Amino acid sequence: MALLLALTVGALYACGVYMLLRRSLVKLVIGLVLIGHAANLLIMAAAGVARGRPPIVADTASSLTAPYADPLPQALVLTAIVIGFGVQAFALVPLKRAYQVVGTDDLDAMRSTDT
Repeated sequence: MALLLALTVGALYACGVYMLLRRSLVKLVIGLVLIGHAANLLIMAAAGVARGRPPIVADTASSLTAPYADPLPQALVLTAIVIGFGVQAFALVPLKRAYQVVGTDDLDAMRSTDT
């Protein structure tokens, strides 16, 4: 399972970097999305995969017994997802405005926005 997660994270990072290196602004935003998903998956994979184990302490127990799911990475990833959606929404607004003004999303054609 860890090998599959590592390959998935690597593939997402590779695709994200490839999309960031393209000339289109739309592909740039898609690359940012892929890198964000890869980072979230990397945090979850680094925390350890504990399938079907809740991060809950029983009333009678004083601490968690292994194996258990760590709630901190889950909270960090949930926060990162919300922030990622905000960044994506913000990135789409200037992208749309630049396309309306210049008429293209090609970065080479956007040498100057002065008309």
